[in-house]
Parts: sequence; C-alpha cells; structure tokens
Amino acid sequence: MAEKEKRLFTHKELAALLVKQAGVHEGHWGLLVEFGLGAANIPIAGSDGGFTLKPAAIIPVNSIGILKFDEPTPLTVDAAQVNPVSTPSEKRRTRKP
Repeated sequence: MAEKEKRLFTHKELAALLVKQAGVHEGHWGLLVEFGLGAANIPIAGSDGGFTLKPAAIIPVNSIGILKFDEPTPLTVDAAQVNPVSTPSEKRRTRKP
C-alpha cells in the first residue's frame, strides 16, 4: 500500500496560521489545546488470546485554538510580525478588478 501524503507543522507554524485566520495583529500568541477526560471499560487481549475488560482513560482533544501570552516564549509568535496590519495602499494593490 502506498504511503499517504502528510504535512507536518511546528507549534509556531500552527500558531501563525491561526493568528492570521483570527485576524489578530498584535500580541504574543501560542497554541491552546483543550483536552477532555473520560473513562470506559475496554477489551484488552490477554496472553491466552482471550479478551478481558480493563478500565481505561480516554483523553479526547476538545478544541484547538490560540492563547495570548504576556511575554514571548519559544512556542509563541508575534502577531505584528506574522500578520501585520495592511496599509490602505497595500489593500488597493491586492484588490482584484
């Protein structure tokens, strides 16, 4: 089977993309990942080939976003650099006829 194409991003690259999508132009921003917590009894294969129920933790990703930081960190981006405010002359140049 052919390997699926994939593209990986760093924390900073994702933060920059989300800052642009959110239209943020100032401040230091980093990724925010909110996890949930659940539990269930799940079947686990034993050494005898049979299955037994075992309690397990389930940790879903509930949401992904950005969070504003007071100071820059190695995982934040400066919105003013990655998504600067466009000047009126730049907007005119990018308009389609």
